[in-house]
Amino acid sequence: MSDAPSSSVEFRREGGSTNDPPEGCRSRSGSSSSSGSLVGEAEEDYCENSPWVFIPEPMFTKIFLYLEPRDMLNAGQTCKRWNKLSRDDYIWRKYFQREFNVDTNIGLKPGAESWRSEFKRLTDNVPMVMTDVLTNHSHQVLHVSFSHNGKMFATCSKDGFVIVWNSAYPSTIRDSYDMRKLSWKYTQFSQFNQSDTLLLVSGVHFGSPHSTSGEIAVFTVQNGFRLRCRVTNRPYDIFGTWFSDQHLLSGDLHWLAHLVSSSILWLNKANQEVDSEHTPIRNQLYKFYNRNASSIRAIMVANCPWLGDEKKDEEGAEGPSTSDAAGQKPTTEDEEDDRRIGNPLSHYQMNQDQAMDNMYRAGRDIDLDFPYVPLENNDYASPIHYLDEYRREYEDSYYESSDDCLDDDDDQEDDDMSETEDLDNLCPKYLIFSTGSKTYTPHQIGFKRISSVNFPRRVDPGPSLKERIALRDRQRELEVIMREMSQEEIRLQYILQNETPPMEANWANYEAVADRFDKVDKLIDLHGHIIGMGLSPDHRYLYVNSRPWPKNYVIRNPLEPPPIAQEIDIHVIDLMTLKKVGTMLRAHKAYTPNTECFFIFLDVCDNYVASGAEDMHAYLWDRYYGVCLTKYQHDDVVNSVAFNPRDNEMLVTTSDDYEIKIWRSLSQAKKLGIQPVGKAIEFRKLKSRTTTCH
Repeated sequence: MSDAPSSSVEFRREGGSTNDPPEGCRSRSGSSSSSGSLVGEAEEDYCENSPWVFIPEPMFTKIFLYLEPRDMLNAGQTCKRWNKLSRDDYIWRKYFQREFNVDTNIGLKPGAESWRSEFKRLTDNVPMVMTDVLTNHSHQVLHVSFSHNGKMFATCSKDGFVIVWNSAYPSTIRDSYDMRKLSWKYTQFSQFNQSDTLLLVSGVHFGSPHSTSGEIAVFTVQNGFRLRCRVTNRPYDIFGTWFSDQHLLSGDLHWLAHLVSSSILWLNKANQEVDSEHTPIRNQLYKFYNRNASSIRAIMVANCPWLGDEKKDEEGAEGPSTSDAAGQKPTTEDEEDDRRIGNPLSHYQMNQDQAMDNMYRAGRDIDLDFPYVPLENNDYASPIHYLDEYRREYEDSYYESSDDCLDDDDDQEDDDMSETEDLDNLCPKYLIFSTGSKTYTPHQIGFKRISSVNFPRRVDPGPSLKERIALRDRQRELEVIMREMSQEEIRLQYILQNETPPMEANWANYEAVADRFDKVDKLIDLHGHIIGMGLSPDHRYLYVNSRPWPKNYVIRNPLEPPPIAQEIDIHVIDLMTLKKVGTMLRAHKAYTPNTECFFIFLDVCDNYVASGAEDMHAYLWDRYYGVCLTKYQHDDVVNSVAFNPRDNEMLVTTSDDYEIKIWRSLSQAKKLGIQPVGKAIEFRKLKSRTTTCH
């Protein structure tokens, strides 16, 4: 049976025509009544003897199931009985499962009116038609993000610009800034604060081809697009994120020994114009231990009000120590970064050990045993496979929202709370990041619970300049004396002064230095290269893009990560239990090897999940039913996608083809009177040409 185009399915009013003939029959003349008695007797005789009168409803149901939805809706206009049958939810459930390839064991989505209404939603209310193509960027477009009120979105590109757009049709440029004026190579990430008054922009500095240096800039969005502050950020793929409405997180990296480093996360004020030099503008939040050339990357903050209900002695009970957490950093590469597709990971670099770098370069020439075979079906897209626990929790959370800490009130735009109030009475949060322990590439998700934050009101001025100079001179004199003494004489001097001789830290032994670092509460190993993460709107679920490693692969050298698959898996993690509740295996495609792998951003709204891919398409799945519905065409890698948070029927995709495409639903396009300039590919239309979706 061929599939009918969804756009041709018209949902008509349910009451039928006021001139419908009697239930179960239609007169030969086509009218439901006659002024003459002879005609009335003829109609009555026809109705009583019509074979349609005696067909039982189960038989009608079977007949209707052979029709296409469009044809059944047309048949429903025949008479009242057929109209009633055409609205039977059993029939629409069968249609729904058949058209969208939904597992028959999955029930109706909580809160949905009927299977018929769900069929209509996936037909008319999925972003499907292309309404805008924006070509103002002159290089690869790496990221897109929406404001919380849905009125603006921002794009970042390798041309060095950040552009803020008005999201109303037709989209127009609201503001832009060339970050190359600040010695940036390109912009890579942006995020609006909760009140949509400030925009965080993250980018990469100019420097050597393997430099990991980056910076975060904050701009005002209301009353002019003005630069408000700049914060260093290293490595650049930490990205940065808003911690609260007036505070943001940045990172720094310090090498301690060969393959061992520490990642420091800083809490920064968004407004760094202070009245006194003793007023602090940033404060160290956490310091994490990294092994095997790893580091913290892609930080984000989730508001988790349910954490406030747990007992303090249960905090971090199931989480391993930071000794299991090791971030990741790719090694040096000889290719020119500007020609690469997408936004690559920052690169591992330790100049003090050139021998190890040379060994790694030699190792790159070794053929890795992994099947890089293109998929046979170019229309491949697999469904989400959820645990039963997910749908039970979905049903419970539908009626009792967990987004108590997420304030989307439009009036908040004009509410400029003080920086002190901004950190008072914080909602419990999770700091989330990608990291690793076996190799430099990110393969683990780390979680750190944040209950409260103490930001100092005043910086301790410390010794005066005169005192610091005197202390420095004494230290220099002491160093001269100690250079002339043997180790035994130095040890005896410390004993005579009842002091412990200083010992150099053994950074390679985590247990020996664990007290100097913060512990990670929970680590989830995905056994693959993590290339993107996104939170559900209520911050309950974390969706992760990952390119899997070969099964049972043994890593012998942290600088030689495993080969990665050409397909991207999507994992779903419940932040209430910190357990995986769903997986989309082989969900969409990527082709670059592990040493050139870059970020593919995904986004989650109330109804759908979308992600970019390297096969020149973005993909969209229904969150509850798990089925892939649509793919969106570009001419190169799709780096990022974003839903309008106030309108799930609007999606923006960005690509290495320098274009930004805006997609809206059929319903929205019709309502706005938009003439579409293109249309996405529906997967249910492909079933007539392929036996399965994969």
